[in-house]
Amino acid sequence: MILAQIVTNAAEVAASDESLSILELAKAGGILMIPIVLSSVIAIYIFVERVLTINKANQNPDSFISKIKELVQRGDINGAKITCAQFDTPVARMIEKGISRIGSPLKNIEASIENVGKIELFKLEKNLSILATVAGAAPMMGFLGTVIGMVQAFISIAQEEGSVSPKLLSSGIYTAMITTVAGLLVGIIAYLGYNYLVTRVSKVVHKMEYSSIEFIDLLQEPK
Repeated sequence: MILAQIVTNAAEVAASDESLSILELAKAGGILMIPIVLSSVIAIYIFVERVLTINKANQNPDSFISKIKELVQRGDINGAKITCAQFDTPVARMIEKGISRIGSPLKNIEASIENVGKIELFKLEKNLSILATVAGAAPMMGFLGTVIGMVQAFISIAQEEGSVSPKLLSSGIYTAMITTVAGLLVGIIAYLGYNYLVTRVSKVVHKMEYSSIEFIDLLQEPK
């Protein structure tokens, strides 16, 4: 009966506060709403910035490698370098490094391309670890805020003289739960964003590997 009454009163409190703005709800969540909100801003910034960076890295047209093959086969090394310089992408920089090493042993060319590829991969994965951290930390901060809110609610109840109003208890609980909702929301969005970006990076990496293999195969073709 007591639990049912608490739930009923919680619903009444929520209904009476329907006009509350998001800002007022955030204030009700307590001080831990500040790092949760900051985490959401950081997550959104990283996601948008990484999407733009990955889209830019994936701009090489399908005809790029074909054009490079044609120029290298004709012996127009400078023309191939100029073509690579026209594209600000990982694939273009890897191929440009390989072209600049033409005449060296094949293993040296492969090593040069691989080193550039590692640098480009590091650039693509920049700040993804922060996004993963937000995905894990935001729900934990939300739970911590809820626990603190519950402790404060029970302290208030303990300080009450006489019978405890169920409305007081339900109000404290619903206020404390705000941080959990906010933390879970930020965590879920950050987690989905992280997995989406990892998938996009993997596609770019596969394209880099395929392009480098094609270039090495070109150098191994009989003259």
